[in-house]
Amino acid sequence: MEPHYAKIPPDQLPPRPRNPVHVVLDNIRSAFNVGSIFRTADAGAVERIHLCGMTAYPPNNKLAKTALGAFDYVPWTYCREVITAIEVLRQQCIPIIAIETSPNAKSYADYPWPQPVAIVFGNEVRGIAPETLRQCDATVCIPMYGYKNTINVATTFGVSLFEILRHWGALDWTNRSPAYGRDLP
Repeated sequence: MEPHYAKIPPDQLPPRPRNPVHVVLDNIRSAFNVGSIFRTADAGAVERIHLCGMTAYPPNNKLAKTALGAFDYVPWTYCREVITAIEVLRQQCIPIIAIETSPNAKSYADYPWPQPVAIVFGNEVRGIAPETLRQCDATVCIPMYGYKNTINVATTFGVSLFEILRHWGALDWTNRSPAYGRDLP
C-alpha cells in the first residue's frame, strides 16, 4: 500500500535519491493540473517544484484531489513572482529551459538536456509570459502533428520530464519504486 493510503508520515519514509530537475510553474490556473504535476514529479523523483504567481499551492482541496498526497513527498516552494524563483535557480548555476510552443523552439527529443536543469511551464491559455521567456536560456517544445498546437500542461510536464530522465540514462528499471511499498515501514 502506498504511504499516503497507509497514513505513514513522510518523515518516517526511507529517503529516495532525487533527480536534479527543478520545475517552475508560472500562473497555472488549474489546481487539478498542479496536483497532477505533483504526482508525476514524485514518480520522476524531481528535486523541487517552484510554484509561482496564481499557481495553487498546498493546502488546496482541488490540488489535493489529484495529487493524492504527492505534495508531502516532493519538495516545493511558493514565490509570488516567477522572476524570484528564476533568480534563485540562476544563483545555483542551474540552466533555465522554457517548455513552450514557439517558432524558435527546439524539439524536446533533440535537445541536449543539461544536468541539473530547471524547466518552466506557463499558463494553460496564455503560455509563458514574454518577460519570463527572455529570462530562459533556451526554449524547447513537444512537436504537434494534429490540429491543436498544444497539449495539457500536466501532460506536457510528464512527457518532458521522462524525456529528460531518458536522455540522462536515469530510467534504470532496478531503481524504480517497489511495488506496493514493500520496502516501507
